[in-house]
Amino acid sequence: MSEFFSIDFAISILPRLLYAAGVTVQLTLTSFAIAMVVGLPLALGRLSSFKIVSSAAGAFIEFVRGTPMLVQLFLVFFGLPKLGLSLQPVTAGVLTLSVHYGCYIAEVYRGNLQAINPTQREAAWSLSLSPFDTFKSVLIPQTIPPMIPILGTYLIGMFKDAALLASISVFELLTTAKLIGTESFRYTEPMTIAGLLFLFMSLAAAGLTRLLERQWTNR
Repeated sequence: MSEFFSIDFAISILPRLLYAAGVTVQLTLTSFAIAMVVGLPLALGRLSSFKIVSSAAGAFIEFVRGTPMLVQLFLVFFGLPKLGLSLQPVTAGVLTLSVHYGCYIAEVYRGNLQAINPTQREAAWSLSLSPFDTFKSVLIPQTIPPMIPILGTYLIGMFKDAALLASISVFELLTTAKLIGTESFRYTEPMTIAGLLFLFMSLAAAGLTRLLERQWTNR
């Protein structure tokens, strides 16, 4: 058993993997926050009364949702330099994660906005609220609570998809685990610890989602 999995070796590499896990958390949370922002204008674009705007937003969302994120990551990191725009690996990774998941979140925004009874808009306007105030104070507060479980699912997915950034040499958790394996010719320990850390991050995200659900429900 000691040859298959060395406890001493696992303990010795744990600090490096914990640091890399912290990088993964930072990348994921940053990307998730940006995706939340990116998704809103895309959703409003889909709902626009201007056909060209709604068609362009819809085409972009379907393109991003219909192609693998790894392909998008390569297009951003290797393709944009051909157009004169070179990005650092971390920047390219965050950009790709944000836009990819932002398109999924856009559809969640759109569905929940469409589910709100139109009479609520009319009531807000009858109270002399501007369209912006109506959107900010009436529509968005009703849109967010039903989104929480779905957003939690996307957050968990982002933690796992952050491992794809290893393909462009971002030193997140999976990249570090592979590097340790290459250096030591022992892959069982780093990959096992990496898998457990990914599991812990996913469980933490699920727990946070349930906590937010309870808080919104009790309001």
